[in-house]
Amino acid sequence: MTSKKSDYTVPPKSKTGQGLNFVINQEKYLRIFLEDGDVPIDNSASERAIRTFCLGKRNWMFHNTAKGTAASAMVYSISETAKLNHLRPYYYFKYILAQLPKLCDEKGNIDPEKLD
Repeated sequence: MTSKKSDYTVPPKSKTGQGLNFVINQEKYLRIFLEDGDVPIDNSASERAIRTFCLGKRNWMFHNTAKGTAASAMVYSISETAKLNHLRPYYYFKYILAQLPKLCDEKGNIDPEKLD
């Protein structure tokens, strides 16, 4: 039995064909991790970093004001920064919430220079 080339070709508009064309067109970018050992082969670290943020999005329906949304973004930012600095977010927040009142003036304002 002889086989023909058409027995092994993938239609270019099929999902498989589109995927193969993508890989061919992106080959130089997909190979970069072979040339630079600091480039990870996958994006697992990035996905882990944003996981808590993505899981929290279900709670966003309760942010019905711009101030609530800004406050939430600040909390996520502080939490992720703590993690990047090898701190445990719970204890970091506990520390911050204990120290911030000590920096407030009689009106409840904090001088930005004192935050440093």
